Amino acid sequence: MKVVVTGANGMLGKDLQRVFAGDDLVALKRDDLDITNLNESLKTIKRLQPDILIHSAAYTDVDNSELEPEQAYAVNGLGTRNIAMSCEEVKCPVMYISSDYVFDGTRSEPYNEWDPVNPVNQYGLSKLMGENFVKSLTSRYYIVRTSWLYGSNGHNFVDTIKRLLTEKDEIDVVDDQRGSPTYTYDLAIALKDLAGRGYGTYHVTNSSNCSWYEFAVEIARLSGSSTIVKPTTSDKFKRPAKRPAFSILGNTMLKLEGVNELRHWKDALKEYMS
Repeated sequence: MKVVVTGANGMLGKDLQRVFAGDDLVALKRDDLDITNLNESLKTIKRLQPDILIHSAAYTDVDNSELEPEQAYAVNGLGTRNIAMSCEEVKCPVMYISSDYVFDGTRSEPYNEWDPVNPVNQYGLSKLMGENFVKSLTSRYYIVRTSWLYGSNGHNFVDTIKRLLTEKDEIDVVDDQRGSPTYTYDLAIALKDLAGRGYGTYHVTNSSNCSWYEFAVEIARLSGSSTIVKPTTSDKFKRPAKRPAFSILGNTMLKLEGVNELRHWKDALKEYMS
């Protein structure tokens, strides 16, 4: 199987290269393909003729998306449009990596794949733009929503907390936002398992959930740190982008399709930190 991956330098992109190492893999970095350029995207995908394209390239700066939303729209919206159009030209399935931020976080139970979307920030809106382009421009698609990603090749919450634990005697972490931390290596394995199965929208996260505070406490425990981790509320941090308070995703379609459930987030975190 010939697999093309965009966003090859990102956390997920690097782990996709590990997982698909035995396949005919083409990993595209930003310098290899400007996804915001339609003609370049068409030319590149026609030349490569992939059997599946995993579109993990994204603009991920949530707060800056509020200040300069056009950047998020260009990459996550129009860039995804260009990839979808290009894949349709060569009849190649596209797997688009989306986000829990397409939901508003007002529920108290996990979001299923068919629940109404309602993003509360510009980043979430840009990811929803990408979803809508994929659904309208090709019939061969997987939309994969995931959450709270961390991995070895990029800025993430785990590495930030590990650094703060070495610098401070105590740290404050918000306890009023809940989600499912997801290790990009586990996500990459699930994406490989999903490829070739029924098209549609899927939620894919590590099992169970926590608050950012509980996540940080577990990081501190695994680090053997004596730094005190204190719970606080989101309003103590003045950030440009509003975050959904509850963005736990129910991996319902994944289970129905028979894809193995991802391990508990604590087990995944332990492996990552080891």
